[in-house]
Amino acid sequence: MYKRNVNGWMKHIDFLVLDIIMLEIALLLANWLRNGLQKESWIQVFQGNSLLMILIACCATFLLGTYNGILRRGYWKEFQASVLYVSIVAAGILLYWYLSRSEMLEYSRLAFTTFLLLANVFVYVERILLKNHLTKRKKENAARRMLLIATKDDAEDLVRTVTENNFADLYIMGIIIVDQDMTGQQIHTLPIVASAADAADYIRQNWVDEVFVDFVQPNDTLEGLLEQCKIMGITLHVKLMKQQHAMGNETLEKVAGYSVLSSSINIVTPREMFFKRAMDICAGLVGCLVTGIIFIFLAPAIYITSPGPIFFAQTRVGKNGRKFKIYKFRSMYIDAEERKKELMKNNKMSGLMFKMDADPRILGSGPDGTRHGLGWFIRTFSIDEFPQFFNILKGDMSLIGTRPPTVDEWEAYELHHRARLAVRPGLTGMWQVSGRSNITDFEEVVKLDMEYIRNWSLALDFRIILKTIVVVLKGVGSE
Repeated sequence: MYKRNVNGWMKHIDFLVLDIIMLEIALLLANWLRNGLQKESWIQVFQGNSLLMILIACCATFLLGTYNGILRRGYWKEFQASVLYVSIVAAGILLYWYLSRSEMLEYSRLAFTTFLLLANVFVYVERILLKNHLTKRKKENAARRMLLIATKDDAEDLVRTVTENNFADLYIMGIIIVDQDMTGQQIHTLPIVASAADAADYIRQNWVDEVFVDFVQPNDTLEGLLEQCKIMGITLHVKLMKQQHAMGNETLEKVAGYSVLSSSINIVTPREMFFKRAMDICAGLVGCLVTGIIFIFLAPAIYITSPGPIFFAQTRVGKNGRKFKIYKFRSMYIDAEERKKELMKNNKMSGLMFKMDADPRILGSGPDGTRHGLGWFIRTFSIDEFPQFFNILKGDMSLIGTRPPTVDEWEAYELHHRARLAVRPGLTGMWQVSGRSNITDFEEVVKLDMEYIRNWSLALDFRIILKTIVVVLKGVGSE
């Protein structure tokens, strides 16, 4: 699933919000420095003026285009832009006071001058810090990782153009040359990571969010590689694209200075992703609080049953190959992972997942895996999953998504299996509410996951949440 790039002022909504916060803080401090804590002065300054400043700041953003090219601006250019922005906001406030004959015309000139000075400093420093943060993110896990594909003749120009125009939340991880094996070499310090022959394996085994293809002349090798990317659910940006490679969801946009036709399993709007993430944060905060309460009562019971860690941590594979630590309340004995190999003959799942009816590794089970005791209670009502609200709050996971595979499962994936990693993994999802213990075919799991990804909407997430509540309360399909 791919979030379409945003153009216009919405592209830098983070700068707008922080600019407004800095303006409000500057007004607050200026009034405090001039009038102290006098109640009358606070009412006079903030009654209506706080909202007025927000409206004028938004208007100034539209009129000035103040965020156009903001990530390209140096320190001096940014200082000039900040001073102009604050000056326009201040002039707008004064103009409103004059036209409305506001009593604020009698407001202290010293206090207003102090506001201007503080606002200029705060806005400028805030913008510089945010730009530095965004630049740093491109080199860390928060950035989208893009792989380039081109021919030898086009590669140098592509790398130069992409590098010069890449001011988005994008990390260029390497390039694949399709008409020669140049693996291990570099183009303008960008590593050549694979040849056409092993490109699909490289993409499958590494964290790759998107692929940019400089497609000038189609050929069988490139056609085959694009088809494999499509099967893996990788978002494609193709400079010139044949329609048969589109995934059914396409959008025209600019990427790194090029006009491209982007296609993905599902393309969603920034507004939809904002509300989904907001829902995740709210759920994460509440869930972490509930987890803390559960911990008080559950931790002693787990330790008495099986001395050792209360939490179970394991490396899982998330969206597009990101690896992260998943957390659960421990419902199995300490040696559960070591004993898994000897129990593989009892695996009832066909495919890459492991599940058995009478698992002796679960806390409280008899030697034959008799289903009783603390571990079975924890798993029946999905209590072991609660620490994952911390993963949701961190952003490793979402409330609704696909099940995150273990590293060994991921390494054994076929191309079409990788498509289920096109979204953040979820605490619950389509598979979980369909009676996960009753589904024994991994391909059926993949089918349900792909149905969720292709048809995703906020309404679908809410339906899955309601179904999850019913499933958990009934203890149906959980083991």
